[in-house]
Amino acid sequence: MKTAAALLLVCGVAVAQEPGRPAAIVVLPAAIRDSMSAIWTASNRNWDWIPPHTPSEVMGTAPTRRYFGCVMGSAIGDTLWVRNVVPATGVKRGPTGVTADCSNISDLIGTWQTHPYRAGYQGHPIKERGISGKEFRAFAEADGLVTISMWDVDSLDVATKEPGGGVRHHTPYIIR
Repeated sequence: MKTAAALLLVCGVAVAQEPGRPAAIVVLPAAIRDSMSAIWTASNRNWDWIPPHTPSEVMGTAPTRRYFGCVMGSAIGDTLWVRNVVPATGVKRGPTGVTADCSNISDLIGTWQTHPYRAGYQGHPIKERGISGKEFRAFAEADGLVTISMWDVDSLDVATKEPGGGVRHHTPYIIR
């Protein structure tokens, strides 16, 4: 038994993330994805509280309903393992986005946020499935290795860092 434990330890050390090696895949436990979905649902309750085309909506003065969280985990080889998500501190919601701080997290590997529905011309909800250019730039400048955006339990978008700070969009992920 001690030999097996020692072998696992040696294997774990052998596959530790190499500096500058990009993540090829992100592993997200189903329970964490489900908790993220519950936060998304709560954030999008009453998504249509502002009727379409009001002055507030047109001028962008309505506060966003986005949630911003910190992703905890580890990088082993070319895989990012998500272990937990926690709320960010210092959250500031503005008309077009949210800012927050995850610097107090010791095993931080990235961030995640919800994207709220918005109303279409006929008042029906529209999912905007795409990490915006502004979000990519913010992620590229941040220290994290991964950013996850959620529109619903079935709509995740994942981006990771490449060596040199570039962003790899649509990084594959596995729900386990």
